[in-house]
Amino acid sequence: MATIVKTTSGTWKAVIRKTGWPTAAKTFRTKRDAEDWSRRTEDEMVRGAYIQRAAADRMTLADALKRYLKEVTPTKRPSSQDPEHRRAAILIKHLGKYSLAALTPEIIAQFRDVRLAGNDRKDENGRPIPRANNTVRLELALLGHLFTVAIKEWSIGLPFSPVTNIRRPAPGAGRNRRLSSDEERRLLNAVDQHSNPILRWIVRIALETGMRSSEILTLRRIQVDIKRRIVRLLETKNTSPRTVPLTTTATELFREALNHPVRPIDTDLIFFGEPGRDGKRRPYQFNPIWRNIKHSLGLADVRFHDLRHEAVSRFVEAGFSDQEVSAISGHKSMQMLKRYTHLRAEDLVSRIDEVSRRRAFKA
Repeated sequence: MATIVKTTSGTWKAVIRKTGWPTAAKTFRTKRDAEDWSRRTEDEMVRGAYIQRAAADRMTLADALKRYLKEVTPTKRPSSQDPEHRRAAILIKHLGKYSLAALTPEIIAQFRDVRLAGNDRKDENGRPIPRANNTVRLELALLGHLFTVAIKEWSIGLPFSPVTNIRRPAPGAGRNRRLSSDEERRLLNAVDQHSNPILRWIVRIALETGMRSSEILTLRRIQVDIKRRIVRLLETKNTSPRTVPLTTTATELFREALNHPVRPIDTDLIFFGEPGRDGKRRPYQFNPIWRNIKHSLGLADVRFHDLRHEAVSRFVEAGFSDQEVSAISGHKSMQMLKRYTHLRAEDLVSRIDEVSRRRAFKA
């Protein structure tokens, strides 16, 4: 039976002590509210459905995300940590004031719709700037994992995650951006003329091998075998190590990079940057220069990842099988691989003509 007492501040406190259950207590403005809560809670205990919600009532989403960033995020790959901090900042801005118990599917769905429509950011004419579906999907994925960790590991009393009951935005269509011969020529000429040769090596190696920027930037000398013409990738996006074969051009680029005349002795990174404030060298940060070059050439819509897209597509056009391309690129599923292998229609014309000639010859 619950004990209900009036506090010195004029509120009513309900305390439930039941064998086999932790003591439950909650304060209310009226005695009737305290009695109603006591009856519901005792009934849940009898049915074995009681969940302690006090922690969920007290912990705001902002506090939960700060704990997540401190305990969970550092266990993930370095390339995932910075984006996760940015997504957490967005969630805190929009939903941080809510307690975990107060976040309902309806509130999260409203957040989703606001982000998709771009109602929280406007252009110079005051019109909303919509966001990509995948941007919002990743924000919801972080929120969903936060609730999973809170329920399973932090003993936060919630019956379920509210994120599981909302519709996720559909994945965006894969990019179909291929470089024309003129675009490639102008882009490569520009990076070749940059004062730091590391930019040239990074861009050209991406186009030759199809490796991701994170895979290239974190390469260390021991991973490159010039004699066997291979690169051993130990940390990849899908966590599976793989070995990338090198073309003769890529081999020569790596040879140049490894023989860099100004290579420092305090790092074994192939593409190294200047020492930070802590004195440590980290990978070369080429993005600012890359963006400036793109804009100066009128190629602002070209992304570095499009170089990987171009390389993988060229492997397919060269006649490599799906399994061979997957072994080079690291794609685990054929469906995912197809998003990167958009063949130019004009490049298929000659092959179609060849098939037609064979049929005519047989006839």
